[in-house]
Amino acid sequence: MNTTKIDATNQSFGRVASIIAKILMGKNRATYQAHLMPQEGVVVENILKIKFTGNKFQNKKYYRYSGYPGGISEETLAERWEKDPAIALRKTIYDMLPKNKLRSEIIKNLIIEK
Repeated sequence: MNTTKIDATNQSFGRVASIIAKILMGKNRATYQAHLMPQEGVVVENILKIKFTGNKFQNKKYYRYSGYPGGISEETLAERWEKDPAIALRKTIYDMLPKNKLRSEIIKNLIIEK
């Protein structure tokens, strides 16, 4: 497995997440095939030094719905980041991966170091 190290210091949250998602999918290789499991791994360092542009840190909202009446809950990016920055980044990258059977396997190749 090929492992790529990414230093997230002073990089934008969304941009670093999209770069990581592309590497995990294997799109940086000439041998990319969408139906095959890529042998790519990513190690992300210094995620506590990621920068957020604009007012997204306070205004970006994430919604969950339980399926019951009145069961919608919302959470801002600041609240999610305060709980655990690694989970916030992992969820963002997970949502950027293709929605197929390989997604849960591809995300296992991501290692986040604070």
